[in-house]
Amino acid sequence: MQLAANQLHTHLQRGLKSLYTLHGDEPLLQQEALDAIRAHARADGYTERTSHTVAGAHFDWSEVLAAGGSLSLFADKQIVEIRIPSGKPGKDGSVALQQLAQSAQGNDSTLTIVMLPRLDKMAKSAAWFAALESFGVTLQVEPVERSALPQWIAQRLGAQGQRVEAGEDGQRTLQFFADRVEGNLLAAHQEIQKLALLFPAEAQGGVLTLAQVESAVLNVARYDVFKLSEAVLAGQVVRVQRMLDGLQAEGEAEVLVHYTLAEDIRALKRVKDAMVQGRPLPMALRENRIWGTKERLFERVLPKLSESKLAELLQSAHVVDGIVKGLKQPDWPSTGWQALHRLSLQLCVLCGASPKSALASTHLRR
Repeated sequence: MQLAANQLHTHLQRGLKSLYTLHGDEPLLQQEALDAIRAHARADGYTERTSHTVAGAHFDWSEVLAAGGSLSLFADKQIVEIRIPSGKPGKDGSVALQQLAQSAQGNDSTLTIVMLPRLDKMAKSAAWFAALESFGVTLQVEPVERSALPQWIAQRLGAQGQRVEAGEDGQRTLQFFADRVEGNLLAAHQEIQKLALLFPAEAQGGVLTLAQVESAVLNVARYDVFKLSEAVLAGQVVRVQRMLDGLQAEGEAEVLVHYTLAEDIRALKRVKDAMVQGRPLPMALRENRIWGTKERLFERVLPKLSESKLAELLQSAHVVDGIVKGLKQPDWPSTGWQALHRLSLQLCVLCGASPKSALASTHLRR
């Protein structure tokens, strides 16, 4: 049984199941889901808890299997938690998880909770995960996307009796807050809690001004190259500049950033070439393995990009490849990060422009 994160509270109100699987790469939301399940379990008489972390290929699963069937003299109900940080239980673990899943049916004395990182398609189709999903409840913890972050912050503020000002001033406050904490949800949660201490809800009716948020919220944003790729394709110029500066400050490898941008350009060129040869866009995207968010972004930007512009972008990517490896190029910045700024802006502006203006646009130089 699959369950969305926002359905967990309602689900728990109807009663606990004996097996839960939490998977995803957002530690804060996974921990909050775990805490909610634990709280309901304690209220339901589960007074004992054991925890097992699967580490290495030679982990002894017999201890986990034994824990599910043994109660202490002091507890009638117990929680057994199994953490698999790698997301790969191995051959023995696969067998053990299937056995645990089957034995969870009708077991009112043991609550089993399995915690996993974000899983790929292969892991989700494995027999062990299918058993967990079939005999229990699986909950995928999705990260909060940048577009949804202001609303997420507003909801969290509301839960502690605070809110931003009405109208555009409040929206600017939320956008500023989101810029400061993007990619770091745990730190965002801590910054929200800090605001409750600094500006208690009883003061000013719980209304937070932009000046108060600016003075209190630290810049704890964390970026990754995959989100940078999405921002570039979405034409978000200001955000792209902020992300590149953040990646540089965090010590990200220039070659990795270049590879990500260049791979997007190559993929756009391949799909465009396929369309020129007569393939429908959906077919061209499938053939080039463009899925999910990238698929939607490609559908939006490809009509704006001519074959000649894509050829120019491909040449620019080739030039920047040499720069990040230490070569000098005439009429290009001398440092890798400056060259990456120029390449990303070149693509970003074309992706954000209207089809007509994109055809007429010239190169941006940093």
